[in-house]
Amino acid sequence: MDIKIMIAAHKPYWMPQEPCYLPVHVGHALHPDAGLGYAGDDTGDNISVKNPHYCELTALYWAWKNLAADYIGLVHYRRYFTRREVRNVEARKNEILTTAEWESILKDSPVVVPKKRRYYIETNRSHYNHAHHPDGLDCAEQYICVAYPEYLSAFEIVMDRTWAHMFNMFVMRKDLFDDYCKWLFEILTIIETRVDITGWDAYESRIYGFVSELLLDVWLEKNGIAYCEQNVSFLEPQDWLKKGGAFLKRKFLPGNKGY
Repeated sequence: MDIKIMIAAHKPYWMPQEPCYLPVHVGHALHPDAGLGYAGDDTGDNISVKNPHYCELTALYWAWKNLAADYIGLVHYRRYFTRREVRNVEARKNEILTTAEWESILKDSPVVVPKKRRYYIETNRSHYNHAHHPDGLDCAEQYICVAYPEYLSAFEIVMDRTWAHMFNMFVMRKDLFDDYCKWLFEILTIIETRVDITGWDAYESRIYGFVSELLLDVWLEKNGIAYCEQNVSFLEPQDWLKKGGAFLKRKFLPGNKGY
């Protein structure tokens, strides 16, 4: 079983040494002299120059157009699929799934996604609109209505949920991966042509990465794709008090998106 799981990275960082993992320097076309030593996302058919707005999706596009494998996936240099959550940050490295474990999991499931992130008091749509400019998600919905009306019911179901599979992280069987990327990047390209992000700050300009996080669940829902959920661990300490405060600030104070 040939498994390629890209690790999206833009700076030097510790990397797991399992053969299934492929570190990818995202935005390499913009920083060719960074010297990270990782594969660049700017060979072959690529959108590397769009990295400031597409984030880790430039690695996804590169893999779609240039990688051959039975299964393809995406994680982040500080965020991985793990067996379980442990309190010690350094110990989390030892919980990252091995190649053998991935082979076992993927024998039984064609898609692996993160465990649900639950918002409880927010739907996916309201959370997105409180955290970001709504234009990108609205545009995606408008295009789906016209080009993919059969997806509209799934879109509405996902927007009304209070949970989602976030982070643009997954591992997929190659045929499913190809189908998903074709659908996803068509929609994101339309958003590019219709939403003017001039004047948006650097955070909000990552619009395509933000929208795609919710589109994954729309695609899974509409196509009835069987998947399993796996724990995700962050390799650095997180300030949950700061994160909670930022969420409340975005929700209740107008004009604070992107902080």
